[in-house]
Amino acid sequence: MKRRCVIVGGAGIRNYQLIWDYLNPDDFNIFCDSGLHHLDALGITPHLIVGDFDSHTDPHLNVETIVLPCEKDDTDTVFAAKEAVKRGFDNFLLLGMVGERLDHTLGNVSILLMLHSLGKRALLVDDYAEMEIVSKTPAEIDGSFPFFSLLNISGMARGITVENAKYPLQNAKIECTYQYGISNEALPGQRARVSVAEGELLLVKVVHG
Repeated sequence: MKRRCVIVGGAGIRNYQLIWDYLNPDDFNIFCDSGLHHLDALGITPHLIVGDFDSHTDPHLNVETIVLPCEKDDTDTVFAAKEAVKRGFDNFLLLGMVGERLDHTLGNVSILLMLHSLGKRALLVDDYAEMEIVSKTPAEIDGSFPFFSLLNISGMARGITVENAKYPLQNAKIECTYQYGISNEALPGQRARVSVAEGELLLVKVVHG
């Protein structure tokens, strides 16, 4: 299996113990600017640091560092994702991406769409949920997640199938203007299964209720 890339942003993380369960010792870790606030708590080695250092000083560690200009089109996290793609990574874990700044949060969630469009696998994890893009390849939700939601963040999604869930769907569509796919549940003892024939949905698997 190819090495996974972990990208750490600057949004708050309260439950580090939850995040530790997702980390692997052979991950390639990129810290983005204020994501360096999480360095000690996460206890992982940075392999690349990127940022314009407007929210955290450059620590000048003995680590490859890319200093970005403050005025640019890409956020530090978007730049990090693009740089990792250039370096050949196909599997991503995004941390420190969901916080008080809604604009940054939405921009970071859109990185999932960008990576999905490039054929990459990406999972975004915060204190409350796992998030990933689901399309033609089915995704499954087991009973360890009390709730899951399907949100349209990219236009139109058609041919939606949800099986083994409290609220099943067959050949349905979800539009951005009507988000009715919130707070579904896998049936007891079963794994819910979701697929989308046309378009993409954001699958949010809630870690705890």
